[in-house]
Amino acid sequence: MSKLLWKTLLLGPAAIGAALAFSSSALAAEAVSAEESASVDALEQVSFGQEPVRLAQVTSVQQLSDVSPADWAFQALQNLVDRYNCIQGYPDRTFRGNRSLTRYEFAAGLNACLDVIAQLIQTDAITREEFEQIRRLQEEFQAELNTLRGRVDALEADVAELEANQFSTTTKLRGQVDAHLGVPFDTMDTPVEDDSATFVSRARLNFDTSFTGEDRLRVRLQGSSGNDPLGAFAGFANASGEGDSTLDLRVDDFYYAFPVGNRLDFIVAANSILTDDFVVSTIVPFDGPSVADAGGPLFYDAGMGGDVGLGVSFAITDRFVLDAGYSVDAGGAADPSVGIFQGTETADASQSYIAQLSYLGDNLQAAIAYLHGDGALDDEVGFDGATDKEVDTFAGLVNFGFGRFNIGGHIAYADFDDDDDFSWTAGVAVDDLFIEGTQLGVYGGQLPQFTDRDDNPFLIEGYYEIPFNEFLTITPAIIYGDAGVDGDGDDTTVYGVIRTTFRF
Repeated sequence: MSKLLWKTLLLGPAAIGAALAFSSSALAAEAVSAEESASVDALEQVSFGQEPVRLAQVTSVQQLSDVSPADWAFQALQNLVDRYNCIQGYPDRTFRGNRSLTRYEFAAGLNACLDVIAQLIQTDAITREEFEQIRRLQEEFQAELNTLRGRVDALEADVAELEANQFSTTTKLRGQVDAHLGVPFDTMDTPVEDDSATFVSRARLNFDTSFTGEDRLRVRLQGSSGNDPLGAFAGFANASGEGDSTLDLRVDDFYYAFPVGNRLDFIVAANSILTDDFVVSTIVPFDGPSVADAGGPLFYDAGMGGDVGLGVSFAITDRFVLDAGYSVDAGGAADPSVGIFQGTETADASQSYIAQLSYLGDNLQAAIAYLHGDGALDDEVGFDGATDKEVDTFAGLVNFGFGRFNIGGHIAYADFDDDDDFSWTAGVAVDDLFIEGTQLGVYGGQLPQFTDRDDNPFLIEGYYEIPFNEFLTITPAIIYGDAGVDGDGDDTTVYGVIRTTFRF
């Protein structure tokens, strides 16, 4: 073996070690920055591409403005600069050691160190003592290297098997089952009487396909069953029984979402799309973890129809996002004599429009929204059945975040056919209470009415979402509601509910 080849083999691990030292401060910072990154989860729904940067060679550690002798990695950086001259910084002469390292930056640092070591080999600048030290390190870690090689071989075999038996190269299949068991503690006398336990369930299969890595074609198969005990208050979230006692399978979602540049995102849907499906965030912290639909909030759905639709999301800045969407229900879209932009010409059709401007800050998230619906108001939010009314809704939403503690809510004013309606919710949510990943929430408020009754319905819910693992989540909840109907009977109810969610 030639002297040059022997030196190259010996110095290979040293080069990698030097590159790892180059990145050590950035990698170590990942654990430090994990908590900070959790505070900007709201921004994860809007992603923007990063512009490429060109790294600059550093000849002295003093040239790095954000590196000081007090830093724990200062000595390592100084040795790499003085001994090997293979540290690179950003054009503004910063090292940015407290941020995570990209693969491109690692490759640049490794290449710089390899160039220097290649020059040292050619000039015999590496001493015999250094060769002996490298050889001893190789022998000392030989067992660990063999173990690592075995793990890599096993990983390659597993990857080959997955590739040979994968469902699709472009499509991922995900499933979810939600089951709600509701038990009444106190039932209302009017307008309905229901003193029995109720079970509501739903199953979903999501087929998500991406052709570019940034787009998504979603096809969802869904079946649900059970009668909703909270019909007076819009029901259990994520488990619409639809008055059916059989799990009839249907295509519930069918849409394609794709970006155009770094600031624009579009969504085109063939069915089952409605107002809040177009917005980047519904702001309030209890939307999703809450069991009752009122956590939604309900003004997004009241008086709105949607099935076929088109939406756009424009990121004005990293914090401000403007969303807009239009949808029409299947009745209008399926009738060729009506068309998707004239849904109100038929009795069974309705349209909805939405525009929402959102601010997504670290500790404050807020939004203002305008919605218009000009079709049927279904009895989802009332007792009196469907009525044909045009509804204009103006709403504001806000959430204040204080670490794991959030305070949020909304107000909404609706104008429909020379009448008006006011609704609101407010509540608190505490994340990671007692157990990591949990959320304890309490919220309540006045729900939309849109029907002939004395008062708006009123609801209060307390829930505790507990993820036992990545596959199983259980959420117990207590729900109190006042139907707001006049009469001599009792129109209040109290329910205990346990929601069980399986994801696979």
